[in-house]
Amino acid sequence: MLNHEAGKTLKQKLPLGMVATKRWLQEQGLSLHYIDNSVRRGALVVAVPGVYYRDEARPTWQGVVASLQQMAKLPVHVGGLSALAVNGVSHFVNKRGNPIVNLYSSDKLPAWVNKIDVGATFAWHGTKRLWPESLLLDQSVFRHYEWAKGLPEITYSCVEKAYLEVLNEVPKHVSFEHADALLQGLHNLSPRKLDTLLKGCLNVKVKRLFFWLAERNQQPWFKYLKSEDYDLGAGKRVVAVNGRLENKWQITVPKEM
Repeated sequence: MLNHEAGKTLKQKLPLGMVATKRWLQEQGLSLHYIDNSVRRGALVVAVPGVYYRDEARPTWQGVVASLQQMAKLPVHVGGLSALAVNGVSHFVNKRGNPIVNLYSSDKLPAWVNKIDVGATFAWHGTKRLWPESLLLDQSVFRHYEWAKGLPEITYSCVEKAYLEVLNEVPKHVSFEHADALLQGLHNLSPRKLDTLLKGCLNVKVKRLFFWLAERNQQPWFKYLKSEDYDLGAGKRVVAVNGRLENKWQITVPKEM
């Protein structure tokens, strides 16, 4: 590949604000010699060893997510509280002020992801015990976010899917009270999407917790869901340590709730 052709390929494959690994750039047809020369003349900047961005613009967290989604062999998406924030349902800050970006995939994130300074922390959540592969490929339960004009969009969970992902974090990282407060504001969830997600969801705790909170809040969409249509498993589940047993859904919940 001639240098001017390689330069066009680099700009096309590595938009401003995004990152790329050396291996991925080579897979796109750029030679190791060209990549090393680009670093020497400053056209490529080393973000961390083996990962680069173009010199005109530092990467952003959105750019890192878009890059991961572009380079990943298996699907990766923004989910949980982060997806609710992108959907406009919750706030996108932690106590330190920087966003925590919750990323969901079956494989762990590359080690370099949290070594790049983008003013955000990436938190990985495995999907193997939550979603089947078929749901991770089902575009009806995802949305797409245009973070910069003309650049690859970011894939994130729809509100319904994101909320179930939040429930997977109860009570270790998300409190019962927070999960309850979030659901109080979710008046317009799609029963059709919830049906698809609840039938696909692999996690019994998540499904039982959802039905307990949904029944507690009595949102308009709840009447369209019948718990007997879903596999809620057998036996009791301890969710709240030292909580009381909620007999109908066979989970322990905080005594004060």
